[in-house]
Amino acid sequence: MATPIRYRITSLDPASHLFDVSVTVDTPAAEGQVFSLPAWIPGSYMIREFGKNIVQLRGECNGRKVGVKKLDKHTWQAAPCKGALTLHYQVYAWDLSVRTAHLDRTHGFFNGTSVFLCAHGFEQGEHVVELVRPEGEEFKRWRVATAMSELKAKRYGFGTYVAQNYDELIDHPVEIGDFALATFQAHGVPHDVVITGRVPNLDLARLCEDLKKICEAQIAFFEPRSKRAPMDRYVFMTLAVGDGYGGLEHRASTALICARADLSVKGKPEQTDGYRTYLGLCSHEYFHTWNVKRIKPAVFAPYDLRQENYTSLLWLFEGFTSYYDDLFLVRTGVIDTDNYLKLVGKTVTGVLRGTGRKKQSVAESSFDAWVKYYRQDENASNAIVSYYTKGSLVALGLDLTIRTQTRGRRSLDDVMRGLWVRYGRDFYEGKQQGVPEDEILAIMEELSGADLKRFHDRHIRGTEDVPFEDLLPAFGVAYEANVPADAKPWLGARIGKEGGDAKLAAVYEGGPAMLAGLSAGDKLVAIDGLRVPASGPDGLLARYRLNDTVRIHAFRRDELMEFSVRLKADTAPQVSLQALAKPVAAARQRAAWLHEGK
Repeated sequence: MATPIRYRITSLDPASHLFDVSVTVDTPAAEGQVFSLPAWIPGSYMIREFGKNIVQLRGECNGRKVGVKKLDKHTWQAAPCKGALTLHYQVYAWDLSVRTAHLDRTHGFFNGTSVFLCAHGFEQGEHVVELVRPEGEEFKRWRVATAMSELKAKRYGFGTYVAQNYDELIDHPVEIGDFALATFQAHGVPHDVVITGRVPNLDLARLCEDLKKICEAQIAFFEPRSKRAPMDRYVFMTLAVGDGYGGLEHRASTALICARADLSVKGKPEQTDGYRTYLGLCSHEYFHTWNVKRIKPAVFAPYDLRQENYTSLLWLFEGFTSYYDDLFLVRTGVIDTDNYLKLVGKTVTGVLRGTGRKKQSVAESSFDAWVKYYRQDENASNAIVSYYTKGSLVALGLDLTIRTQTRGRRSLDDVMRGLWVRYGRDFYEGKQQGVPEDEILAIMEELSGADLKRFHDRHIRGTEDVPFEDLLPAFGVAYEANVPADAKPWLGARIGKEGGDAKLAAVYEGGPAMLAGLSAGDKLVAIDGLRVPASGPDGLLARYRLNDTVRIHAFRRDELMEFSVRLKADTAPQVSLQALAKPVAAARQRAAWLHEGK
């Protein structure tokens, strides 16, 4: 049996934000062992150059120094040596996000893509990691949270952990610190809930109760007969901060960040918008356990972590997941129908706000994620569409279309379960086959029994809006899209803040600001001689009427400029959805879709 690749990771001093890492290869390549660090992390489609955070790398063999040559931005080659080769290096960890690594005296967190050098030629063998507690009395209470299998460590303890290959190694993030912890069972599988950060009166029991409903529903969704989960254990890791939001999926865990105000509070049973948002985030990342971690685009099977992996199917993997995340909240009764329809209406309103939806399809948005969606600039709303939000509307439109064409006999649920059986169920058991790029329409039609070409050409490959005004009435939902009757004067820009100035963060195409010549980056100085506060111009504009013309002074770089702006109303429609009791047949269709009364 091949000797595993061995890692050791600790910190010199958490205040230095440096993880101290070593990797040992007992039988290095005779020509000189090559190592590399991924350039991106699965689930976040942007080249992040994790190698830039490695400092002081050196090699050692039999107690002697071994030369190490850097081949490119993330690849190193050690000089030939006989005996076990060890590379020692530090990783700078000061990115408070779910994508990389963070270390200070409050906690430590890392993704394997940020800290574990890959030993070329040994990717398919065992990888053993020794996690070492930082030195110092203040770290005595620190524990370990990870879905990686324990080798000689106790659950939640420091010690050695094992992964069957490098791909698995980097798919188990690690949280270390003094965190809140609770566990619940979902169809027999233990699920840990780990909350890091100060959260007074955190109601972990309520959170576990709500997550249990969501997790059990998703497990049963994909495996209605066996109710067998695709993992033996799952870990929800959440970092609670003053203001933040985000998540990243992994095969048996998820890393989340949220505002502490969004978490449940003991003694306060009312459900806040923030708590609903957090549960939706948990639901989203958990659904990824099936959709994208196991059901994958063909180009991701396997990933090439050295460079971009282009696919036009992110609307399916992220968009469909964005549809099902809130759908499972209503299907499990965590939220009611009215709140669900409110969330959908908000999503439709947001998508209709951007003119970029008329210029880029969700298929194009998926392919260009690397250079457009993940690198958005001030013109993004005018140039691109989100494969998350528009993708979720595509999923809803497909679901309603399939249900309508098949008279309720089939739905998008059947498509997802069919994809799971065909591509996902056995993915980590040797059948690493991804969804073919050019066959998705045929696959969806086969699994649904519906004719979806028109929908596909118009709303996935094309840029037309999904016609919910036509689709929803048959499901007992009224669709209204109106410009508010009391519309106020509108500048047509998103306002940011820079120091004590109000700054145009984005200027909407066709809006008053753009028509007058104002641009993103301009700092507003005054409107008709009155200073614009850092909070923005709304207070001043409230004193004007529609079609009034105002004189705006603004700095562009270091030049003071004057603009004549004719104020208009914001004509982007506000969409509202309302459940109707009649006709009864439509209400029954809605009940079947949302699982009302179950």
